[in-house]
Amino acid sequence: MAHVELPIGTSANKDKAVQDNKPKRVRTGCLTCRERHLKCDEKLPSCSGCRKSNRECRRGVRLNFIDVTCQNPYVIPPEQGWTVAFVDESRDIASEYQGGKEKYTLADRERESVPTSRESFFMGIQSSMPPPTASTSQQSLPPLHSNNVLDPVSHQQHDQQQSTYNFEHPRASSHHHSHSHTNSTYSEPTMGNPTPSYHAEPSEPESPGERPRDYLDSQEEVLFMQVFVEEVGLWMDSMDPDKHFSRQLPFHALSEPMLLNAFLACGARHLALVNPKYSEDKALHYYDTATRYLLQSLQNPDRDTIMCATTAVILNVYEIMCEKALQRMNHIAGARALIKECGWNARSTGVGAACFWLNVGMELLSCLHFNWQIAWNPDEWGVDMDLQRETGSGREELWTYRIVYIVAKVANFRASIPRNQESAQHTMQQRCAEWQRLKDLADAWNDGIPRTMHPMAYLPPGTTLSGSAFPEVWLIKRSSIVARLFYHTCMCLLAQIHPLNPPQDADMHDMLQQNSQLICGISAHVKDRGVASVALRSLAIAAECLKTRREQEEVLSIFDKIRQETGWRVGFLNTELREKWGWDNQPQPQAQAFASYNPNANMAYQQQMPQPIMAPTPAPTAQAAEPRQRPPAGILNPILAGADFHLPQHPYQSHWVAPNTMQQGPTHLGHQMANHTNYY
Repeated sequence: MAHVELPIGTSANKDKAVQDNKPKRVRTGCLTCRERHLKCDEKLPSCSGCRKSNRECRRGVRLNFIDVTCQNPYVIPPEQGWTVAFVDESRDIASEYQGGKEKYTLADRERESVPTSRESFFMGIQSSMPPPTASTSQQSLPPLHSNNVLDPVSHQQHDQQQSTYNFEHPRASSHHHSHSHTNSTYSEPTMGNPTPSYHAEPSEPESPGERPRDYLDSQEEVLFMQVFVEEVGLWMDSMDPDKHFSRQLPFHALSEPMLLNAFLACGARHLALVNPKYSEDKALHYYDTATRYLLQSLQNPDRDTIMCATTAVILNVYEIMCEKALQRMNHIAGARALIKECGWNARSTGVGAACFWLNVGMELLSCLHFNWQIAWNPDEWGVDMDLQRETGSGREELWTYRIVYIVAKVANFRASIPRNQESAQHTMQQRCAEWQRLKDLADAWNDGIPRTMHPMAYLPPGTTLSGSAFPEVWLIKRSSIVARLFYHTCMCLLAQIHPLNPPQDADMHDMLQQNSQLICGISAHVKDRGVASVALRSLAIAAECLKTRREQEEVLSIFDKIRQETGWRVGFLNTELREKWGWDNQPQPQAQAFASYNPNANMAYQQQMPQPIMAPTPAPTAQAAEPRQRPPAGILNPILAGADFHLPQHPYQSHWVAPNTMQQGPTHLGHQMANHTNYY
């Protein structure tokens, strides 16, 4: 059949031209106009038809199914060898709508950022388990602000037993991480081809309001956070029944970059202390990043004061882990000022109580070393000092707070001893009465504590499997160990500072010797590294009165063990004790005297293989030769004397802005959650 070409101008061509000029059906109009069967002009944010009729201009994609009923569907019987493939054509369909395909961009980017390889390994076991979804990882976190100071039912310690982990990744160098109460080893880096130093300039931090993270997905961040939780958080939570720093706050750090960088800084710093393969440069990077976040927040009057104070407390811990802390930002004083700004004290609960007791505890240890007075008057803490006999258990932390208060009062009493004979004679009667009051207070505390805070076992010297020169004193709960160390330290100090009776007096001598032996016995046999900070200072005070060479050498070996486990710089304690013992800084052969001493002998029945002996790392000669200038004794703590924003020379001078009064209550964190350098 021949094809006939119609001439231009015929009626058929005119009809076709009219059909081409007819407006086409649009697919990006609003749903409101489609339901009304009206033409939508597709204006944004609201089309003209909806504005004129005062209707809601609803947008989106609506699929209409013509027939949803199906009777007696035909079923093809399955055959052997069939394969079923699902084809996703949703992107092709969405591309026909304006802005439809762009909605898939975010989902595709998130899918690409999460490793989905079925060959991923966890702890050496092949796994195809997908990562946690946002619906499960963004669930509400447990509250950090509780209504009660202590809950005797919920606060059960389960830190006394730890596991040993051995992480091996097929694509990275192996990293052996042994974690127990007796040793801590980070001997091999976990990052592939790690470099011991980080010289790259740290990038500018993102906005503090950046998108919350579901979980840590960087190998480096995971390592540093693990080190913090398993090492640094142990002693930070030594007096906290809820273990905020090691159990709760790390989860909140996923949505708070300021808090996360502070945690990573402490973890990286600890790793640099115990493993020379790691440099402090990375720790400084996280420290500087967290500091920038904090200083930026302090300039905002509507800031989250709880988050700022918590971050400053963690940065305070970082600075006391550094040898030149006072040359940096001095978050030590800033944390104290922010704690006072939040109104936290001994009657606070939740994260406020955790930060307060960690802060005053570190100041107390520092003042005991320098013989300073506590900057924050203990009578202003608000401690509940009801010392009636405790018949139950579960409130060990409350009794720990009470002995910390008593030791702080004794520290102030010791630091305020008159320096001249005339003043001493004038205040003799008053000081004798105050000494007796403090002694009665300590005795009342010891009589009132629950049974769980007394030793579970006691073995005299010479009967222990370890061969120690000190008795073996076994306490179960970490807070009980800390409390007993503080109590015996208090008794040692009282025996040394009686206004009338010198330490050589029979009663004072017996009190000093008995409590010194108990401190050394606890420190020599404790397996919990979470009490190391308190054990160091207590042991240094108790060791001053030791007379036998064997006991003195064993104390030095305990210091060396703590140094190997924590990386803390404790060489100055050895030097001070050698001077007091009259050793004249001469090296002594400790190996012969301690050939039979094994602090872990009680666990020998569990060990089938001999444990390697770790040789102590020699201290740098330059640091040992450098003379240490001891600050004057008896003064108010100079580091924290001006740690108050009401004072003219307060911390964060050029950054701090007074917060709005409306922000002093529970803030974002509250709603969501409804030492000094000489110890390192």
